[in-house]
Amino acid sequence: MLKRTALRPMIALISVLALISVLPAQETSSGGGLLTLERIFASREFSQERFGPARWMSDGESYTTLEPSAEAKSGRDLILYRAATGRREVLVAATKLVPPGSDRPLSIENYAWSPDGKVLIVFTNSKRVWRQNTRGDYWTYELQSGRLRRLGAGFEPSSLMFAKLSPDGLKAAYVVRNNIYAEDLASGRTTQLTFDGSEDIVNGTADWVNEEEFSIRDGFRWSPDSASIAFWQFNTRDVPVFTMIDNTGSFYPKVVTFKYPKTGQTNSAVRAGVVPVSGGAPVWIKTPGDPSNTYIARLEWAGNPRQVILQHLNRLQNTLTVFLGDAETGEARSLFVDKDETWVEIMDDFVWLEGGRSLLWLSERDGWRHAYRVSRDGREVKLLTPGDYDVVSVDAVDERGNWLYVTTSPKDATKRFLFRVRADGKSAPSLVGPAGQTGVHSYDISPSARWAFHTCGTIDTPPTTELVRLPEGKAVRTLAANKELRNRVEGLSRKKTEFFKLDLGDGIQVDGWRILPPDFDPAKKYPLFVYVYGEPAGQTVQDNWGGTGYLWHLMLAQQGYVVASFDNRGTPAPRGRAWRKSIYRQIGILASRDQAAAVRAAIAAWPYIDAERVGVWGWSGGGSMTLNAMFRHPDLYKTGISVASISNQRIYDTIYQERYMGLPEDNAEGYKNGSPITFAKDLKGNLLIVHGSGDDNCHYQGFEMLVDELVANNKVFTMMSYPNRSHGIYEGKGTTLHLYSLFTRFLNANLPPGGRAR
Repeated sequence: MLKRTALRPMIALISVLALISVLPAQETSSGGGLLTLERIFASREFSQERFGPARWMSDGESYTTLEPSAEAKSGRDLILYRAATGRREVLVAATKLVPPGSDRPLSIENYAWSPDGKVLIVFTNSKRVWRQNTRGDYWTYELQSGRLRRLGAGFEPSSLMFAKLSPDGLKAAYVVRNNIYAEDLASGRTTQLTFDGSEDIVNGTADWVNEEEFSIRDGFRWSPDSASIAFWQFNTRDVPVFTMIDNTGSFYPKVVTFKYPKTGQTNSAVRAGVVPVSGGAPVWIKTPGDPSNTYIARLEWAGNPRQVILQHLNRLQNTLTVFLGDAETGEARSLFVDKDETWVEIMDDFVWLEGGRSLLWLSERDGWRHAYRVSRDGREVKLLTPGDYDVVSVDAVDERGNWLYVTTSPKDATKRFLFRVRADGKSAPSLVGPAGQTGVHSYDISPSARWAFHTCGTIDTPPTTELVRLPEGKAVRTLAANKELRNRVEGLSRKKTEFFKLDLGDGIQVDGWRILPPDFDPAKKYPLFVYVYGEPAGQTVQDNWGGTGYLWHLMLAQQGYVVASFDNRGTPAPRGRAWRKSIYRQIGILASRDQAAAVRAAIAAWPYIDAERVGVWGWSGGGSMTLNAMFRHPDLYKTGISVASISNQRIYDTIYQERYMGLPEDNAEGYKNGSPITFAKDLKGNLLIVHGSGDDNCHYQGFEMLVDELVANNKVFTMMSYPNRSHGIYEGKGTTLHLYSLFTRFLNANLPPGGRAR
């Protein structure tokens, strides 16, 4: 069985959150049809009911989840459910998870089971490391004996990372200060496996850029026989150091430094090793090329304890070689090579078929993203999902029934559905579940491929989660109904979001959505406010519950704005390789052109749009796109709000920017013309730029460079700096309220809402 496989590059995409109300203060929390900032953020009125975290057990017929404990006020019990009958059993009561000397059970942030289901491992007391809380305490609980103990007792609290149980359930391994350790659960004896971990040498986890762009956080893997560990090592010694200053944490500024390779600069030297759990020197896999100019994007055991399998990329990321490495000798042989004139997408999971004789792979080699079966010797590559459609992900493999379960949407790139297709490459996909479905559907399928947790919603309808039986997709029971939230959302004054296509000419159509004011009058003209992202890392036009982002946009519509979003070429929509790869070497150029063309097409098609009141906003890549819109098309966009942007592509990281733009020395003009700062001199409209000075991703440095360029050209603009806030600009008391109050005041003042007579 294969868990959901993500195929697009990872980047933090910030959702729209909220905006301040135009209602009188006394109506702030009165409820009803009109939204206020206080309703969205000062209360839990629109909080979402969630299911889980749930874990399928190895039998594929039962699962565990967390539920509030009746006996321990602050704890949660681990409950075992039988999928077929719904039979409920308290498997581990919260009262069993009370550490010695404490009167409170562990606060479970995450958990996992040993393969035999006899040992539970709990993650708690976590601390943030860059983007996520990946350092904390790990406890094991043995069901038979009732023994509860903390791993790594010799280390200070909240210092362990990525602790995992061995396949035999007898040991655990974890990372502390860039070294890997193994611990025997029975005796508590700890064995240090790597000894060179330091500020420069990173074992078992990743440096900043590989964590951010390849999502390598947990950087080691247990062998199937529990005797060895395969792991990444990053040597960051030659990577340039980036410096940030924390001016607010103490009386004197604190300097924060970390290794960050900007485009064209030196990367970490990466290699993969295998080390015995009993201790000893690592065996290094002999991958070709300069290790500081190649990437190892994925690493796993190759279905046995003798070989590892890894995905090896050249620096341009247009050639991906799958290598099998011998765990004893380090010798590596090529199993499969995937190439593209632009870039190649990595595969998140290695899934072995036919008892390890072949490998499941996703590739765009025929113009669509399809599933292939690759023989272990690499001689046969067989297409399993023919047709003019993209496989967004493979969610499960049912080898007994010879089926693949895939997420796709052949007719509408704004939706996502589950389909079943024969694994012999001879059938068309068939929809799972009833006909007439809409929205975005996601499935967590059990190892038996007989059951799944199914979550679905639409852009303006909160999601529900159900247990469904496969293959028919019939709901067995509801796991999270979100009934209260749905009722509240239904009670809001609104028009439902409309999806559409706009013709840009030359055979190009873009998908979009719009929200009209509740009291919309087609005889009047309204301001158009566009939400943009536009880069290869994400879509904005999906029929998926928008959460607080949707509520914010709806509030704008209630104020009298037409809010819309368009997916330009280059976004990761399931519209074929040519759509996605058209943006190569012209990030910021083609997309901003498409966005402007979409706005012009909307103005031409919608007589109720006031062409003199067009605004745009976005965050991160969307912040960069906002700048490009304002600078490149100054007569079209009158007002823009750019948040946490990259003003100069040369100062962003190697993996992301070089993937889509090539190397700076080979595409100097592309980097220059794709960077908003190049055209800052052409600003005419009202521009607000916002940044956190502690942004480790899109650096405050770029914000200051942009300010300098605007000042040099005597441009009028508004700027806001948030001290020591990261890319999300959410840390600190009152930050979110202040941020969106700022947005709203600026928008209301410079792009007045409401319909006007034609």
